[in-house]
Amino acid sequence: MSRILSYAAAVREAIDQSMARDPRVYVMGLGVTDPKGTFGTTLGLVERYGPRRVLDMPNAENAMTGIAIGSALVGMRPIMTHQRADFVLLALDQLINNAAKWHFMFGGRMRAPLVVRLVIGRGWGQGPQHSQSLQALFAHVPGLKVVMPTTPHDAKGMLVAAIEDDNTVIVLEDRWLHGVEGHVPEDLYRVPLGTAATLRPGRDATIVATGYLTLEAQAAAAELATEGIEAGVIDVRTLKPFDAEHVLAAVRETGRLVVADAGWRSLGFAAEVVARVAEDAHAHLKAAPRRVTCPDAPTPTTPALANAYYPRADEIAAAVRTQLGRRTARGRPATARPGVPLDLPDPHFRGPF
Repeated sequence: MSRILSYAAAVREAIDQSMARDPRVYVMGLGVTDPKGTFGTTLGLVERYGPRRVLDMPNAENAMTGIAIGSALVGMRPIMTHQRADFVLLALDQLINNAAKWHFMFGGRMRAPLVVRLVIGRGWGQGPQHSQSLQALFAHVPGLKVVMPTTPHDAKGMLVAAIEDDNTVIVLEDRWLHGVEGHVPEDLYRVPLGTAATLRPGRDATIVATGYLTLEAQAAAAELATEGIEAGVIDVRTLKPFDAEHVLAAVRETGRLVVADAGWRSLGFAAEVVARVAEDAHAHLKAAPRRVTCPDAPTPTTPALANAYYPRADEIAAAVRTQLGRRTARGRPATARPGVPLDLPDPHFRGPF
């Protein structure tokens, strides 16, 4: 049976049901026992499972990640939660040199089934050290799986699949998605990792998007439809392993590709998608692929600058129009959503962080 849940509630339910099903699953992280429960995603878990399975974490990310990896190697299934992706930079040695390599270095006899939840995205002037979208960094590392669910349905199903996976899985959640609502089944279910999803078919262009920008891509496609342009939208969902064939099949039909990703432009995930299409579907392209990303600059702090920094639906729509030889308005509007403050995405957002 399906009912409406927020993205944050879907994440919490995935953790709750996984812990109830498997006593090896435990949660560790800064603020997981806090009254706000990591944006509401861990609320009530310590009361239900106790402090031995829901552990607040000190400011020692590298050491605590080592503990989580060690417990995974002996059979536990830890879920490490970071309120910001930036914090996990202190644990890159553990993730890249240890967790990602155990399976390979020991001939498949060892495994590190660890889930690392990272919250990304902008808000209340968090700036260069607390708002980075680092998905391309993790997707570059062999041995790590990287997922970015967009819908509440996928947030629950992909997190359950990640918890049960024998690999180390990086799960990135955009804080602007936590308040989005959608249909979520009550039962425990899984959404397979490594599969993309077509959210909207289209014959004129293909928009490939990650995370929150998938919502912006859908808004762009809806706007383009009023102009007679049919743009399809693909939600990548898993960056690694990347479902390239899904994207290639769509581009072979439309001949046009726009990739929307909230990472940096140079050497980012959008560049990887464009490269795959250029290598394997070049003969089908009717126009040069385009990337819609954040600029190659540190994240600004002020709301006004942040609004110009982050790509939105109008920029995605403009890229499609350019490929079709249509005119588009110069510049960007003062606000991407009339009546909504600059630093909020949509009316569905729930703060304060």
